[in-house]
Amino acid sequence: MLSVCTLSVSAQELREVHHVQNKIDSIQYEMQDYRDSMKLEMKAYRDSLREARRHAYDDIPHDLRIGVGDQLFETMMWRDRGHYQNMPEWYEAPYDENFRYTQHCFVEYVYNFNYWYGLGLLVDYSGVIWDRVVRNGQGKEISRELDRNFHNIAIIPTVRFSYFHHDYVSLYSALGVGLNVNTGTELIKGRATVVAPAANITLLGMRVGKGCFYGAVEIGAMAALNNAYEVYMFGSRLFTASIGVRF
Repeated sequence: MLSVCTLSVSAQELREVHHVQNKIDSIQYEMQDYRDSMKLEMKAYRDSLREARRHAYDDIPHDLRIGVGDQLFETMMWRDRGHYQNMPEWYEAPYDENFRYTQHCFVEYVYNFNYWYGLGLLVDYSGVIWDRVVRNGQGKEISRELDRNFHNIAIIPTVRFSYFHHDYVSLYSALGVGLNVNTGTELIKGRATVVAPAANITLLGMRVGKGCFYGAVEIGAMAALNNAYEVYMFGSRLFTASIGVRF
């Protein structure tokens, strides 16, 4: 009798174990279904957000900004180089001194055809101003001509490619080829104004802002030259900062 009773109890416990196991399996299935549905909802949300960001460029395709850039190339090429102080006093020579740099000032308009591609126009101005000083062999100043100068105005059509978009940050690159007008007090082959090919490249641009207004920084370079002896810019405007508006 004791042995039969023991077997009966063991069977009951076994049925309870199976019942609990079935409940656990049911809960696991429900959790898996919940996780799968959440994944689908998150994917749908990301897709809709990505689509909304893309359509944002269709709603406000115009992009206008102003900014400044460095004149690293100009500061290396046009600078004070010292003067003689150990020549006879009757010796006279002109020297370029007291250089001033405007930095690059630019305005750019881009029309975005979609979320990744846009065409625009960049207008960039930069200049260098200095004094022409005549000194004798001992370095004494004899005369000074103020405000010798040259100016570059680059007009460059550009194409922009955007490859990353977020609510507050977007990344882009750009390339442009156009013309540069160099003018000022200096004569180049007897001419005060010279037109030369110009190019600008933006290796990496980052725009920060949500809505219509934003700020942007860029790493790139600008060049303008006719030949190896007529170089107006080469590796200039390496870094820029700008503010803009989309409408």
